[in-house]
Amino acid sequence: MSKVVKAKYTADAVDGFTPRTAMEEAARCLLCIDAPCSKGCPAGTDPGKFIRSIRFRNIKGAAETIRENNILGGSCARVCPYDRLCEEACSRCGIDRPIEIGKLQRFAVEQEKAHKMKILAAPSKKKADKVACIGSGPASLACAAKLAQAGYQVTIFEAAEKAGGVLTYGITPARLPQHVVDFDIKAVKDLGVKFVFDTKVGEDITVEELKKADFKAIFVGAGLWEAKVPEIPGKDLKGVTNAIDFLKAARDSKGDFNPGKNVVVIGGGDVAMDCATTAKLLGAENVAIYYRRTLEEAPANMAEIQYATSLGVTITTNFAPAELVGDKNVEFAVFKGRDGASSAKVAADTVVFAIGQAPEDMTKIAPVKVADKGTIAANAKGKTNVAGIFAAGDIVNGGKTVVEAVAAGKEAAAEIIEYLEKKEGVK
Repeated sequence: MSKVVKAKYTADAVDGFTPRTAMEEAARCLLCIDAPCSKGCPAGTDPGKFIRSIRFRNIKGAAETIRENNILGGSCARVCPYDRLCEEACSRCGIDRPIEIGKLQRFAVEQEKAHKMKILAAPSKKKADKVACIGSGPASLACAAKLAQAGYQVTIFEAAEKAGGVLTYGITPARLPQHVVDFDIKAVKDLGVKFVFDTKVGEDITVEELKKADFKAIFVGAGLWEAKVPEIPGKDLKGVTNAIDFLKAARDSKGDFNPGKNVVVIGGGDVAMDCATTAKLLGAENVAIYYRRTLEEAPANMAEIQYATSLGVTITTNFAPAELVGDKNVEFAVFKGRDGASSAKVAADTVVFAIGQAPEDMTKIAPVKVADKGTIAANAKGKTNVAGIFAAGDIVNGGKTVVEAVAAGKEAAAEIIEYLEKKEGVK
């Protein structure tokens, strides 16, 4: 396989703005008084305000707005579905095209890093109460940051060896480079948040032990790490894998990974696109995506679909997997058409299922009530049926966007603060 192709695996899929192009794009902003783009951001990042700052060359002000409102501002700038959120709400949509809000956010965070701006700092006075966060994905990081800013002593317990959850293990680096994730996580660490790695709550340590260690509240943001695989013949053949394992293996290898010659990805979301582009960038000759519905019904961001096809990935819709064929290794994938008559047999030495994730057994972590699909039953503010235990993000909503997980984590942090203040009699 070509070393040149492999080198592109860790390279940015899309170039960012230069100072000049950023100013030019910000100058297109209509400076709406009641900016609809800001209302369109679930995490409250306030693009109307940071774009105004960039327009008037106050880059530090722009970075401050982003980082103060969204601790994962760098990561969200890369993976947020802007076209369905803030950019869709942009007032320029009725004139020509929306402001490229995502790229402007990316520019501001890149300047924050380049100029070593000090934006957030740990409070000088710490509160006595300790809070444990389970998992180090977007919801937990956002929750921990807000709690730390309020003075609470926060410790994040992570089962893996690195922080970030889906940001570190579930997205191709061409779309979300690890240095961007690490910079966001550093912002959380700088607030005084502690991290304990290689520690799975429920196995290596229990919730009861956390309570005995004087943690007054516990937040669960464990994410969804059980892959969904349909019960079809051949699913256990060698070469058949799932998106979680495939993307993690590729990222851990830092590009030294053989995806196979003929790769078939099954699914129609952003994760499926990530698997396909990963395979292509790492040297697979033929990469095909098969999706059971139409392209219009596919949940993937259109920009990600276009990026995948630009690399030569083919997308076939209205076909669902029926059987995987081979002796010990998979050799072919057989699909049945949605029309009930069509079928397809495709050569494959690697088949990746990217049809969603499910939660692990959450009752092994805490005695919380779970919903029908195994997610934790919690209200919009993160309260579970157990006093002192809160949950938010994918483990509650079943898997949405990073920015929605950030919003949920922030909301849960506010609820935890209210809970702790009532417990301590603070008015």
